[in-house]
Amino acid sequence: MERIKTLSLWSGILGFVVVALGAWTRLADAGLGCPDWPGCYGFVTIPVSPEEINIANSKFPETPYEVAKAIPEVVHRYFAAALGFFIVCMAFLAFKHKEVPSNIKKLSYFLLVWVIMQGTFGYLTVSLKLWPQVVTTHLMSGFLTTALVWLLYFRTKDLIQERSQWKFEASTKKLFNVSIILVAIQIFLGAWTSTNYASYSCTDLPLCQGQLLPEANFKEGFNFFQSIGPNYLGGQLDHESRVAIHLTHRFGAVVVTLFLLIFSFHLYKRNFKNLAYGLIAFLTLQVLLGISNVIFALPLLIAVGHNLGGLLLITYLGVLRLREH
Repeated sequence: MERIKTLSLWSGILGFVVVALGAWTRLADAGLGCPDWPGCYGFVTIPVSPEEINIANSKFPETPYEVAKAIPEVVHRYFAAALGFFIVCMAFLAFKHKEVPSNIKKLSYFLLVWVIMQGTFGYLTVSLKLWPQVVTTHLMSGFLTTALVWLLYFRTKDLIQERSQWKFEASTKKLFNVSIILVAIQIFLGAWTSTNYASYSCTDLPLCQGQLLPEANFKEGFNFFQSIGPNYLGGQLDHESRVAIHLTHRFGAVVVTLFLLIFSFHLYKRNFKNLAYGLIAFLTLQVLLGISNVIFALPLLIAVGHNLGGLLLITYLGVLRLREH
């Protein structure tokens, strides 16, 4: 149990690193920095010498080699592979030791299956040339992987070290469930905004292009049946469709913020003051990062931080809700 606890702790930290690197890769337009998978232009790492670069360009003439884009893609892949290895080790330990409780075993096995699926989506992200549906699913799957690893850590820790139970009321559990669903939807909208390159569609705040409701094409913006085949680097949607996506993400942020503030007050009134303070702190951080993205025109570090803020928020809610079950 102690080894699973240690591995899950490092895996949880690594999960945040992998999500940050994935966001960096996507936001730096390096998602196709390596046009093949799992190698990069046919190499285990990246081409370095002039001879290797010539070989790379001859193999993939449609996507000339750019070292500045290949590096973040390869680094992201190796960190993701390390996380996958840690999860395999945890599943092996859970299987090997009979004294490991069934709930820990089941969670470890599920994580193993899930990370294999996540690797498949990583392959499809490249092979389908950043098809938004796949990239969005890949991003959200990474969020879920990290949240589940942290849940595994805290459940294992609780078995080793006794602690007082929260004993949430039924009403509190329901509000947790709604909060998690709303935050998950908002994360999807953020991912859909990013993968369709709609982040720059509204450059002012609180208005969008000087209007409360500019012209927007919601039907095409949320058309989940886009054709497979084009290279989606830079996006394929028209301006009105991207505006629709961006506006929906903004409106979603208002709804989620108001609901989580109400939920924080609910926790505070039921004497879960520290949990309420934590939720308000993470929510405030995420809102400020979102606003900063618009005001400062999507600087890379703040945009990556906004991704991590969403991950931190849903991990916090998910672990609090599921830790005792």
